[in-house]
Amino acid sequence: MATIFSFRCLCFIIALLSAFSFVSFLFWFQCSSSYRYSNQMISQKENQPINLLSFPSAWNHLSFPSKLPSKYLKIALFVKKWPHRSLAGGLERHALTLHLALAKRGHELHIFTTSPSNSSFPRYPMSNLYFHLSKPTAAGYLDQAIVWKQFQTQNSTGKAFDIVHTESVGLLHTRSRNLTNLAVTWHGIAYETIHTDIIQELLRNPDEQQAYALTERITKVVEEVRFFPHYAHHVATSDHAGDILRRIYMIPEERVHVILNGVDEEIFKPDPSKGEAFKQKFGVAKSRSLVLGMAGRLVKDKGHPLMFEALKQMLVENGTFRENTIVLIAGDGPWGDRYRDLGTNTLVLGPLEQAQLASFYNAIDIFVNPTLRAQGLDHTLLEAMLSGSGKMAEEFWR
Repeated sequence: MATIFSFRCLCFIIALLSAFSFVSFLFWFQCSSSYRYSNQMISQKENQPINLLSFPSAWNHLSFPSKLPSKYLKIALFVKKWPHRSLAGGLERHALTLHLALAKRGHELHIFTTSPSNSSFPRYPMSNLYFHLSKPTAAGYLDQAIVWKQFQTQNSTGKAFDIVHTESVGLLHTRSRNLTNLAVTWHGIAYETIHTDIIQELLRNPDEQQAYALTERITKVVEEVRFFPHYAHHVATSDHAGDILRRIYMIPEERVHVILNGVDEEIFKPDPSKGEAFKQKFGVAKSRSLVLGMAGRLVKDKGHPLMFEALKQMLVENGTFRENTIVLIAGDGPWGDRYRDLGTNTLVLGPLEQAQLASFYNAIDIFVNPTLRAQGLDHTLLEAMLSGSGKMAEEFWR
């Protein structure tokens, strides 16, 4: 008995010491993280030079000066499509916001993109913003031979490009592998979408045909792991994506940089009067005391099948919800028609221009984001928060 008692005492002491060590580690980690962040901010305030390529946190933690830069850069951008009015996804909106801001600060921007087929190309009152248009391929991508020739011409005219930026695979790795001043921003990678495929398979109704996307997706990940190293620097739009690039895609730490998405604060800001005008314009009755809102591409990958079923069930089972709630849906995609089938409780608005989108966010009480997978920071979340939407219902169905 004494031996058993001594053994139990020993186990208890070991467990106690282990717990104390773990708590101490957490405390040290928290303190050291705060200390590192404080040191970064102190060094910034003291105007000490910071090497952005080795900066350990997201670049958004830095406050860049409002005064115009002392050196102006010549920048090349490759993006397969430039946004026109309301027809833009997250990638295109990222390109628009970032590069118009760079042009406004005086940098020379050369944008290599496709020409629209059925509309005129937008014009901007900036003499330092140049567009080099080419006809898209049958799949809608940049014709690599043509844009590479355009790039070489501009690179050899006057000053060479200080930096080259490609939005995802706007410029293929076969062309970019010898460019040491190239950065690629990934707005989606195949590994992240595997999570979506798993959840969709788990939620699949027995009468639905089984999807075979997982096998194709794994093959895509292998292909990406092979060609990603050919890009000089990688920009991830979330910490999660940056971690995947380092661990799964095996990109060296010093070549992965986290820069969160940004939106135009001059457009997306609280304005209740615009919200009221928006509801009046689209006939939202005052009896609808709860206005829900969704925005973005209305596709399966964004979680809309699950959101549709949830709304359908609530409308059937809850009379109060049915009488007092309306769901405003901004965006385009195959699930738009499904939402229309839910009746007068849903209003599908289609794609909205940025000014209209800002009014939309001001009109809703709760913003709902049904995205299924971890991904880069959604523009819609930032836009809704900046516009002062009363509450956020960010639902990640995992």
